[in-house]
Amino acid sequence: MRSVWLWIAVAVCSLCSVRSGSSDGFEKPRDTLILDTELMASKVSMVPLTLIQGADSKGAVCLDGTLPGYHLDHGFGSGANSWLIHLEGGGWCDNHSSCEFRKTTRRGSSKFMEKALNFTGILSNKPQENPDFYNWNRIKLRYCDGASFYGDSQDEGSQIFYRGRRIWQAAMEEFMSLGMQKADQALLSGCSAGGYASILHCDDFRQRLPLSTKVKCLSDAGMFLDAVDVSGGHSLRNMFQGVVTVQNLQKDMSSTCTDHSDPTWCFFPQNLVSDIKTPMFLLNSAYDSWQVRQSLAPSSADPRGVWKACKSDISRCNSSQLQFLQEFRKQMVLALNSFSASPQNGLFINSCFTHCQSETQDTWFAQDSPKLDGKRVAESVGDWYFDRTNNVKAIDCPYPCDKTCHHLVFQ
Repeated sequence: MRSVWLWIAVAVCSLCSVRSGSSDGFEKPRDTLILDTELMASKVSMVPLTLIQGADSKGAVCLDGTLPGYHLDHGFGSGANSWLIHLEGGGWCDNHSSCEFRKTTRRGSSKFMEKALNFTGILSNKPQENPDFYNWNRIKLRYCDGASFYGDSQDEGSQIFYRGRRIWQAAMEEFMSLGMQKADQALLSGCSAGGYASILHCDDFRQRLPLSTKVKCLSDAGMFLDAVDVSGGHSLRNMFQGVVTVQNLQKDMSSTCTDHSDPTWCFFPQNLVSDIKTPMFLLNSAYDSWQVRQSLAPSSADPRGVWKACKSDISRCNSSQLQFLQEFRKQMVLALNSFSASPQNGLFINSCFTHCQSETQDTWFAQDSPKLDGKRVAESVGDWYFDRTNNVKAIDCPYPCDKTCHHLVFQ
């Protein structure tokens, strides 16, 4: 069963690059290549795609000009007036050619989006799989703008539309019209580039809802660090600089940051999370597999392939490589100090070699899911959201101490 859910982790995981100029494909784990579709069909609910009609009249379109879309599974019972908005991830495009390529994929065009999606993990409608949010209105907002729902410009010559901010606005208006404007409870979540988007839009989400609504935000695998790679360079900083430049993001950034810092610096979540006013929960691995593979040891920084085995399977890292990863973990923990000081915020930072843990049943809430302080991810997030426990802030001991982890292994 675990291999099935690990396959889902790969299928829904929002980042990693196996194609030059793109940042949204995951190589398959070596032991999870076979998928029993009949078993899958019996375990998950399929939720149809809905396009936001009229969004194009507001300029809220995907990279190729098509309508943005979402999947909604309606709430019921005690959760009928509670709303969970989950933002899809899928990397970024950081230059003209990669954005042009994304126009031909589900990451840049609703023409290529799946007509129905499996809802698992935090999106599941089964109490045994998702104990606190199973009967809420659960929405997955599709990602097709290439900049975490943040840009608002276009490339006139190539007709590439960088309209993530307008998509966000059009989607919020749509959800409000469907009943979210009267929500008793609401949670904005997201995975990877979507988890980063939940950081970017958290306070705006709060402001759109009544003061009486209980509103919080969850970022899963969205804590991307401006770390030095194995060659001594800054691979992720270079990528983010490209995203900021190609989509002209600096014009919409807070002047509080850009007046004294470089726009790329202002795009890193580690420099934003402490200023968010709305309660937020950060779910992340201290050895995030995407960051290890694409930020710390991408092929461009490791042309001889010295890191190939290590970044595909953390158990194959040698002592010096592990020491490098331990320093990355220390940077992650240090970057969370100010955020963690707020009593309204929550943390679940484990030491698993993985990426995105809320969308996948195996890591969200299963019998043998990863645990910190004796609690699974779903239990920790639920305790924090519903204020069942004070100070939900768990940071794991360094790898390899955690025996509950589900580590990813790549081909």
